[in-house]
Amino acid sequence: MSLNQQVSERLNEFKSRIARNTDSYLGYPVSKDFSYEELAELLQYPLNNLGDPFIDSTWKVDSREFEREVIEFFAKLLRAPENNWWGYVTNGGTEGNLYGLYLAREIYPQGICYFSQETHYSVAKNLHLLNMRHIMIRAQKSGEIDYDDLRETIRIHRDLPAIVFANSGTTMTEGKDDINKIKAIFEEFSITQHYIHSDAALCGAINPFLNPRPAYDFADGADSISISGHKFIGSPIPCGIVLARKDKVERIARSIAYIGCLDTTITGSRNGFTPLVLWYAIKKLGEKGFADRVNHSLETAAYAEQELIKIGIEAWRNPNAITVVLPEVHDSIKEKYQLATANGITHLICMPNVEKHHIDAFVSDIKTQQTH
Repeated sequence: MSLNQQVSERLNEFKSRIARNTDSYLGYPVSKDFSYEELAELLQYPLNNLGDPFIDSTWKVDSREFEREVIEFFAKLLRAPENNWWGYVTNGGTEGNLYGLYLAREIYPQGICYFSQETHYSVAKNLHLLNMRHIMIRAQKSGEIDYDDLRETIRIHRDLPAIVFANSGTTMTEGKDDINKIKAIFEEFSITQHYIHSDAALCGAINPFLNPRPAYDFADGADSISISGHKFIGSPIPCGIVLARKDKVERIARSIAYIGCLDTTITGSRNGFTPLVLWYAIKKLGEKGFADRVNHSLETAAYAEQELIKIGIEAWRNPNAITVVLPEVHDSIKEKYQLATANGITHLICMPNVEKHHIDAFVSDIKTQQTH
């Protein structure tokens, strides 16, 4: 099979456009400093990890063994309870969040889900899909949840199970909810029926290497955690990881004769290529490589904040954040750097591929715009 000349030209033009657009963005948390050429030949196979990654299936064209290693790596990183964790590689953070909320609903069907106004837009959609009762809580300027509002709202509904959707890196400001403070509210009102899902889409691969370490993982009290693979790690295909306490997952598992496996995931057929991508990145980087990426991003973010302040821009960032927040910029700057903007603020995200010269160019353009 071959393409005719017109179609080939269109494809080549698309390749050039994607290359240009990939070169310029600063506003979205997507790493692009990756190389997976060694995996390219595997694209000729129908890799499908259908069903539970920890149980062999009658289908053998899969990458389950690599997926299990990926999950084991993150279980250790996120301090999962020994012999009581389970997970799989997802299509991205939204699916991981849906899974966590699904578990919570199955365990506490009468529960109320509390989430902050800075929570990712997909969560409201997930709650609607699951038909879960929910209440939005105010957020602080930092993006972190307003604990006073959460405390008062839970107090009013203390007779019902509490499901808290906690953020560890909100979309616009990288705000992080403190699970220890959330647990203290549960204890204050003697709420024994509770569930905490931690949305660590961006920061799940960053937090373990920060000092002080944010309260967001299993050791802090999370029941499930979602991470995006294409954000801080980097992948040509959107993907993610979800981890949960195994005793909670077992409540929803059911055996499927057709595939000879347990049905424990959201989707039936699952991508068998992205587990290899994440496995390759883990083997290539190791924990030290992850730590180096974190330190580089933090240094670049500090530099960006400092350089913007020098030219009179009221830039700021949360402690140990790689997201730099500034007042909304001109449309031409937004367009050039593909900057996300909401509620009067713009942000740039210093992913591992961002270098100081990228920041210098950005600051120069902002300065030029100021003089017009």
